[in-house]
Amino acid sequence: MYANSADGPATVEVVLVKAGRTKISYPAELLADDGTRVSVRAPWAGEGVRDFGFVRFEPGDVFTEHYWRDRWYSVKEVRAAGGALKGHYCDVTRPAELSGGRLVVEDLDLDLWVSADGTDVRRLDEDEFAESGLAARDPDAAAAAVAALDELDALAREAGLGTLLA
Repeated sequence: MYANSADGPATVEVVLVKAGRTKISYPAELLADDGTRVSVRAPWAGEGVRDFGFVRFEPGDVFTEHYWRDRWYSVKEVRAAGGALKGHYCDVTRPAELSGGRLVVEDLDLDLWVSADGTDVRRLDEDEFAESGLAARDPDAAAAAVAALDELDALAREAGLGTLLA
């Protein structure tokens, strides 16, 4: 189902939870919801510039974000203000929940960056994941998180994330 109406685009509040607390929340335009995947678009919600060394997120950037109710990750297409693709930032999360206009996802620390040309694929924050204690607290969730990162990494290196987002 696509979210279009005569009153303008529908919006949802994206809520990213980490360690039981809200890490960030922001309004986003609801682009589509097919019952399994929810797609939204929002401007960079962080304050100022976040420079990772291999990419900069900055005011004016636009994120088209894809969340699944049955997968342990989200994929965010990142474009500069002028429309040029910067790349894809993937978060390993518990499956998304959309209810009452709120799209809630729990961040599990593992991330993957894929540059626009697909030549730079980086696994991120594996140290934070190890330190989180999730493996001891919830071994099934930890195993699902690692499997999700492995799946994303393989997709990025083999067929590209475009196949996942088609």
